[in-house]
Amino acid sequence: MPNTLNRQIILKKRPRGLPRPDNFGYREMALPALKDGQILLRNLYLSLDPAIRGWMDEGEESYQPPIPLDHVMRAVTVAEVVESQNAAYAPGDFIMGLNGWEDYSISTGTGFVNKIPADNKLPLSIYLSVLGTTGLTAYFGLLDVGKPKSGETVLISAAAGAVGSVVGQIARINGCRTVGIAGGAEKCRQLVELFGFDEAIDYKSTADLEREINLKCPKGIDVYFDNVGGAMLEAALNCLKDGARIVMCGAISTYNATEPVPGPSNLWQLLVHNARLEGFIVSKYASRFPEGVSQLAQWLLDGSLQHREHVVPGLKNAPDAFLKLFNGENTGKLIIQMD
Repeated sequence: MPNTLNRQIILKKRPRGLPRPDNFGYREMALPALKDGQILLRNLYLSLDPAIRGWMDEGEESYQPPIPLDHVMRAVTVAEVVESQNAAYAPGDFIMGLNGWEDYSISTGTGFVNKIPADNKLPLSIYLSVLGTTGLTAYFGLLDVGKPKSGETVLISAAAGAVGSVVGQIARINGCRTVGIAGGAEKCRQLVELFGFDEAIDYKSTADLEREINLKCPKGIDVYFDNVGGAMLEAALNCLKDGARIVMCGAISTYNATEPVPGPSNLWQLLVHNARLEGFIVSKYASRFPEGVSQLAQWLLDGSLQHREHVVPGLKNAPDAFLKLFNGENTGKLIIQMD
């Protein structure tokens, strides 16, 4: 057991609207002795994801229970096993799993935990981006739920984000025409020049998003991968092709709303176009993660897949870095590198 205190970032107060610094607290805790079946993890990298914002609330049913007040903030991490009372894990093993904003986490090694291959030669942070839940969300969401076919048009919202940029590239690899929606000329440039999208739409510079979607998707949308919800989903619904599939991955436009957000007023377009809207959670695919990681790694190593990481050093910088997700400051997958 390391002879040290465990630094933790905790949820001090539930946010109303955009999180603020006073929603978070800091403390140092003594590490308890391990029980039989447990492992002690030293967290190396923390993943900052929009979904964490939903875990900070209470009262609404979700796929994850709310973080209790005065408990450590929750995150997917890459960690090293430093002590083990579990025969399946040995000190020196590396894992990717759901842990916390803290130096050390105690785990049973079950549930949402995956070992990183012992022969891994890639940077460990990549298991929070392309080879982590980010890349796996894109992989299973697009291929299993969206089911794109070669020649189809795939539209992605928040396309310059960590998930969206991978979705577009997987669609391109599968022979699809890819169109991304992003905010700002620089992000749209990256979509085309770095990630290989066919077209990009800057939602910040257009007064009529539906018109822009129709211009860039003249034959209609076959697959819409939605990370935003709200008005952007409404615009896409009016541009569907018959038999379209909508993958509901996120709704970041609503996460910080202080009042109920009206849903799209045109869901009847699903009926008109015999279309399907389906939500999914990547943790449901945990048993197939090795399959996804293997394919994503192959595309990464042969140059088919590009990615960007926005790494912020230091645990104490996690609260401020988290806000970058909601103001568009991050340029790539947002990760905290532990001290």
